[in-house]
Amino acid sequence: MGEQVNVLVVGEGGREFAIARKLQASPRVKQVYCAPGNVGMTTIGVQPVDIAETDFAGLIRFAKEHQVAWTFVGPEDCLVDGIVDDFQAAGLQAFGPTARAAQLEGSKDYALSFMDNYEVPTAQHASYRDQTSAIANVDQFGFPVVIKENGLAGGKGVVIAPDRITAVRTIKEMFDQGQSRLVLEECLQGPEYSMFVLLSDDQYRILPIAQDHKRALDGDRGPNTGGMGAYSPLPQLDPTDRQAMIDTVVVPTVHGLVAGNYHYHGILYVGLILTADGPKVIEYNVRLGDPETQVILPRLATDLFDLVDAALNDQPLPAVKVKDTACLGVVLASKGYPNNPLHGQSLGQLPQKTGISIDYANVSGDMSDLHGAGGRLLMVLAQDSSLKDAHDRVYEYLAHLDEPECFYRHDIGAKAGLN
Repeated sequence: MGEQVNVLVVGEGGREFAIARKLQASPRVKQVYCAPGNVGMTTIGVQPVDIAETDFAGLIRFAKEHQVAWTFVGPEDCLVDGIVDDFQAAGLQAFGPTARAAQLEGSKDYALSFMDNYEVPTAQHASYRDQTSAIANVDQFGFPVVIKENGLAGGKGVVIAPDRITAVRTIKEMFDQGQSRLVLEECLQGPEYSMFVLLSDDQYRILPIAQDHKRALDGDRGPNTGGMGAYSPLPQLDPTDRQAMIDTVVVPTVHGLVAGNYHYHGILYVGLILTADGPKVIEYNVRLGDPETQVILPRLATDLFDLVDAALNDQPLPAVKVKDTACLGVVLASKGYPNNPLHGQSLGQLPQKTGISIDYANVSGDMSDLHGAGGRLLMVLAQDSSLKDAHDRVYEYLAHLDEPECFYRHDIGAKAGLN
């Protein structure tokens, strides 16, 4: 097995909670540190570290002082800002793409150009640097039309405009709010899926697939959020369609990364929509997704440490083995999220229940007297032999919570025939 080592996770949310939990469970890991982490991580033996995720110099110093074998970077903004480049320059290993490769998420226009160059199927699209040209060309995409902020937006910078009046208003608002470039796309129709690929240059492994729920309210209504819940596996996804996603999307994407000398060592999220013409890419993310991470990692039978360690050291990647179980999670969010989330509400001490786990995110205080810190506060999860059983466990737990200043969706998993 080898000597146990320390690892560092960068980030503070539910995604990083799930990553840290999985790494801490590895027999090859002595201690997982998480910077800055959150108070809930102490419940799983992970040690939060009071260093901001943007303090690259401080993180590098900590990694050296605590003999960290390598660092797993969670948030996209750190990757886009070059945290991996800085770690490499300091002689340290960090799992995630370099700043150049991270532009696949940092710029929608850059990602679409990459897809065009390497023949990865996606929507009809164009980017515009001013509202006059965007408005003049909006009709060519038909309605509804998808309008995207070019840069990072925390999963919320997308508007689907049902008609021309809404589209024009949205375009004007986005430019008036300081956007320097917008992307317009045709609105693809079909079910959406989240595929995560672990990459080590030309090697790749497909992690368990999941489905996210982006809208704030039941029935996919309300504004886009960072994600209100997820589940895995997806009984409605035909194995033939899954293989088509790999053949027509993942394979040319990996080819493009190798041909473009990106030297990608990290996770690539591929947001897919299964159209009548086959799978097409909605977007790339250059890291694990939140909340999908929380439901795919519990199903991963392969040691996550082994996968990452092999990837960073350019060794053959272990095969991905998946547990024959289902996992479903529902986000508990602050009242007013995502537009004006409440901060500081008392959550008290959450009850423990067999078969239920909680991945903490935006919380403060201590475990006997938790408070909300805005946005998505935590995720309630269950893993069981079937999706229905996992679903019922989660919603039974939530039904007994008394959190009037919070809310959650009641239909996570509906597209899998649950509800």
